[in-house]
Amino acid sequence: MNPKSFHLISLGCAKNTVDSSSMAQLLSRSGYRPTDNPNRAGVLIVNTCGFIGPARQESLQVLEELAIHKRKGQLLIAAGCLTQRYGAEVARQVPGLDGILGTRRWMDIVQVVQELRLTGHPQPLYHLPDTPTVGGDEHGAQRVAKQGGSAYLKIADGCRRPCAFCAIPLIKGTAVSRPVEAILEEAVSMQSLGVRELNLIAQDTTDYGHDLGMRDGLAVLLERMVQAAPEIDWIRILYAYPGYVSDRLIEVMAEHPQIVPYLDMPLQHAHPATLRRMRRPANIDWVYRTLEKMRRALPDLALRTTFIVGYPGEDEHEFQTLLDFIREIRFDRLGAFQFSFEPGTTSEPLGDPIPAQVKQARYDQLMELQAAISLEKNQSFVGKTLDVLTEGQGDGITLGRTYRDAPEIDGMVIIEDELPVGEIVLVRITGALTYDLSGMVATNRVILAEP
Repeated sequence: MNPKSFHLISLGCAKNTVDSSSMAQLLSRSGYRPTDNPNRAGVLIVNTCGFIGPARQESLQVLEELAIHKRKGQLLIAAGCLTQRYGAEVARQVPGLDGILGTRRWMDIVQVVQELRLTGHPQPLYHLPDTPTVGGDEHGAQRVAKQGGSAYLKIADGCRRPCAFCAIPLIKGTAVSRPVEAILEEAVSMQSLGVRELNLIAQDTTDYGHDLGMRDGLAVLLERMVQAAPEIDWIRILYAYPGYVSDRLIEVMAEHPQIVPYLDMPLQHAHPATLRRMRRPANIDWVYRTLEKMRRALPDLALRTTFIVGYPGEDEHEFQTLLDFIREIRFDRLGAFQFSFEPGTTSEPLGDPIPAQVKQARYDQLMELQAAISLEKNQSFVGKTLDVLTEGQGDGITLGRTYRDAPEIDGMVIIEDELPVGEIVLVRITGALTYDLSGMVATNRVILAEP
C-alpha cells in the first residue's frame, strides 16, 4: 500500500464524473497517484450519488464494501451528494469512515486528506461548509472529465428551479454559473488534447448566465465557444429546461455545424395537472410549438427526454395522456424513472400513494412503447452514412456513437472493423436494433484530429 496513492470511485451522473475528475486533478497535483487497485491505495474515495433511493443504496453498498476490506493505514472518505445531505446518517451506516466531504466543497479534498493524515480522527472528520463551489473557488482545477475523444465540461452548478420531487437544490444549492472565460479556456485546452466532442453539462444548461446578468447566456456562450475552439467537431447540449429553449438558442444551433442537432430536455410528464403537482412548467402548447420550431430549423434534430411515472396523483387518464404524447412527438431517445419518495422535498406531503406494482407496470408499458419508436427510427437509417466517433475496439469490431447519441445514456454503433479510438469515421449503416445500429466503414475516410 502506498500512502501517496488514491483509488476514486465515481457514482451517479456526468456532473459527478466531472467533480471526481477535478478532485483527481488536485490530488495528482499534490503528489498523489491514482491506482485502479483499492488494496494498493492509501486513500479510498467514493464520490456518492444521493439523488434518489436506489442511487443512495448503491453508494452505501460501495462504501460498506470498501470499509469491510479497509486495511490498516488506509483512509476511507465519502464525498458527493449523499454526504452533503445525509452526512451523519452515512457515518452511522458505514463504520470505518474517516472523512465526510460534501459535494459543495469537492475542491477541499487535499485539505481533508492532509488533516486526516496529520491529526488522525477517532470519529469521522466532517467537512460540509456551504460555500459556493464554482467560479473563483475551484483551486485551479479544470471542470472537465475527458474520456477518449469525448469530454464533459461543467458550465454551472446548483439549481434554482422549484421542482417538487427533486432534492438537488437542497444538496447543491442555488444555480451558480462559471465565468465565460474559464469555460472557454477549458474548451481550448480540450481541443489541444485532441478531444472531438464537448458535452456541456449543468443541472440546467439553459439557465446558464442568469446569475451573471446575461440574457440568453447559453446562446452567448456557444457563439463564443465555436469561435474559441473551432477544431472541436461536436458540441452537445445536455439538460435543457422546458420554457427556456429560446429562439436565439435555436438560431445559434442551426447556424453552427459544430453544435450537433441534439437536445436533451427532461420534460418529466405531459399532463398539465401532473406537471403542476410537480411544480414544473405545465404549458404543453409551448412544448409543441418549440419542438416544431426546432425540427423546422434543425431537420436532423435528435430529441432526448426523461419522464417520471407513478408520481403522486397520477391516475390512468394522466398516464394515458403521457403515452399519447410520446406517440405523437416520437422522441429519438427517452429515459424513464419510477417516482422515488424524497423526504424534505416539497412533494413530501403528497406521500407515495401509488403501489409499486402499478409504477412498474406503467414503466414497462411506457418503455415498450418507446422501444417500438426507437427501433422504427433506427431502421430509417439503414443504408445511410453517418459520422461516428469511435470509443473502443476489440474482437474485430469497433464501438462508437453518432451525433444522435450522448455518451453513456444513448445507443451505440457497432462497426465491423477495428479502428483507431477517438476518431470520427464515416460509416454506412447496415443494421438496426432497438437502441443500437451496426455498419461498416463507408470509405477510407477517417477525420483525424489536428496535431
